Amino acid sequence: MGFVNSTPNGKWRANWRDPEGKQRAKTFRTKREAATFLAQIETQKAQGAYVSPHAGRIPFGEHAQRWMDTWNTEATTAARDASIMRNHVLPQWGAWPLAKIDHMAVQAWISELCEKRSRATVVECYRLASSVLKSAVRNRLIPFNPAEEVRIPKKRTRDTDERIISRADLRARLLPAVPDFYRGVIATAAGTGLRWGEVAGLCTDALDLDGGTLSVVRTVTEVSGHTTFKSFPKSKAGRRTVPLPPWLIEIIGEHLRRWPPQADGLVFSNTVGKPLRRTLFRSRVWKPSLVRAGLLGGLTPTSADGWIGTWTNQDGTAGSSEFATRDAAVFEVAKRATGGLKFHDLRHSYATWLVDEGVPVNMVQRVMGHERSSTTLDLYTRRTDDGERILRALADDDEGDASSGIPLR
Repeated sequence: MGFVNSTPNGKWRANWRDPEGKQRAKTFRTKREAATFLAQIETQKAQGAYVSPHAGRIPFGEHAQRWMDTWNTEATTAARDASIMRNHVLPQWGAWPLAKIDHMAVQAWISELCEKRSRATVVECYRLASSVLKSAVRNRLIPFNPAEEVRIPKKRTRDTDERIISRADLRARLLPAVPDFYRGVIATAAGTGLRWGEVAGLCTDALDLDGGTLSVVRTVTEVSGHTTFKSFPKSKAGRRTVPLPPWLIEIIGEHLRRWPPQADGLVFSNTVGKPLRRTLFRSRVWKPSLVRAGLLGGLTPTSADGWIGTWTNQDGTAGSSEFATRDAAVFEVAKRATGGLKFHDLRHSYATWLVDEGVPVNMVQRVMGHERSSTTLDLYTRRTDDGERILRALADDDEGDASSGIPLR
């Protein structure tokens, strides 16, 4: 059992032995405080929930590094989490002793982050900080996780979220605006619903143009600017076979004739035969193509053979400038404009087209590579909107049909 004794300076010391038998002590201002603390210690020991009051002195950053050293996640996930930890979490909490972090401080940090960063970034910051603190609880460094029940504001839907491109705009506006060498990449994403890594990792051994199908058997991952092949897709359901529409077979066939694959059989590569990098593709190919297609910003010729580029800034204000050539205007608008269709929106569009045409959800689920049909319904078909179909389903037969000339009651 522990005991309380007085100190020469008039304070009171609580003395006890920890579960390992080592003598411990902590000083308090009053005898009552020391006795209350000692009772709590004895209760924790009896319940097997003992936490040393000195363990919480370990800095958050030190325990975070030990926790990160135990990761066994995918390379892309580990790289993303390490970046968020390095840039957002550790600058705030790295030097803090674990025991000094309280719920109010974490909530204030999250609220401040929400004013500067996207909600998705805030969610990841909170997840990592809370995971470090949860690990500290499990390792008996602190008694509870102060990040529990911290509130993150709900995401507000914006006009730029999950846009859907029509099939007509895809083929008549977007694809003609894409450079020939990269047209097959965008056409394949839109015509099959493949994820970026699945398109970038497509090889000739998974392509059957005569049979009109392609198989998803591998992906390409990108970590810190380096790309590598991964010999399996995102999930078990991701390994699938997808039918190819005739117009896409024609585009892929033309691409293979003009740019035959090298020894590795990679169908879509960069100009030096290596796997495409998503970040470079977005800035150099995707966004400029949207501008040329009239799907992002605006281009207006001037009387002096120049071009005026217009765009919307991050804060919603309008921006514009004059350029000597159309290409210069295209790339400046692409660099400055916010919003617009995202590459992943082609996948959203593909699923929505299928549902609009009455393809059963279980079939959409399979070609999309989802583990559950609820994912298909919740994430990729929310934009489906056919008001006429709804009205036809609710119409009473005895009300007649306005198109047939029979008056409605």
